[in-house]
Amino acid sequence: MSILWFKAFHIFFMVAWFAGIFYLPRLFVYHAENQHQVTSDTFKVMERRLLYFVTPFAILTFIFGVILIFQYGLAWFKSAHWLHAKLLLVSLLYIYHGYCFKLLADFKHDRNQKSSKFYRFFNEVPVLILLAIIVLAVVKPF
Repeated sequence: MSILWFKAFHIFFMVAWFAGIFYLPRLFVYHAENQHQVTSDTFKVMERRLLYFVTPFAILTFIFGVILIFQYGLAWFKSAHWLHAKLLLVSLLYIYHGYCFKLLADFKHDRNQKSSKFYRFFNEVPVLILLAIIVLAVVKPF
């Protein structure tokens, strides 16, 4: 298979993953503001389904990213310093994604202690990281 196919799949799964990663914290905002148990139960279902739906996309993004690194080769990997910075940011995204599971559990067990304001800021984290990743991947500043 051509490297362009791997790149296309990597980008596709990344976009699908980010669709969920952008929306899930927005659900957390509304859930944190909610005062009604019936609505809270609905948010719990929506949040769980969304996180479990996008998690395979996160895994496939990783798999196709690793395939791309192997396709380009070790010499390329060693000299692509922009990629090292990108991988650090991607690692932060996977930590963010994992933390979403912790937040999901907090809501599930009605023990959320964070405000909707926290979740509004939390919602911006992947946006900023994505911007930095795109700049690194396209501009390759170093």
